Amino acid sequence: MHRCFRNSVLEDLHAGIAPDSKAGDYSDVLVTTPFGEIPWPKLSRFDDEEMRTLMIEVVQKTYEFIQELFDEESGGEILLQLAAHDPLPRWEDPR
Repeated sequence: MHRCFRNSVLEDLHAGIAPDSKAGDYSDVLVTTPFGEIPWPKLSRFDDEEMRTLMIEVVQKTYEFIQELFDEESGGEILLQLAAHDPLPRWEDPR
């Protein structure tokens, strides 16, 4: 559902520098804070307020998409467009 998640606050949360791991599983990556080190696998990647903002935005975008999809005038056209062309052909299909 790229219309619901792409170009959302998720893009902002994803921006920045990601660490590399020689071990490959990030067990060798530590985040240093004023209160000590946090192993990367145990690190929360974003805080509660960022998660709240993300969820509010994607739920709203999903609601708007569903409203548009079930609209008698535009819904059929959306389904035809999706059937004719996958806007993100390299993305993994949902299961």
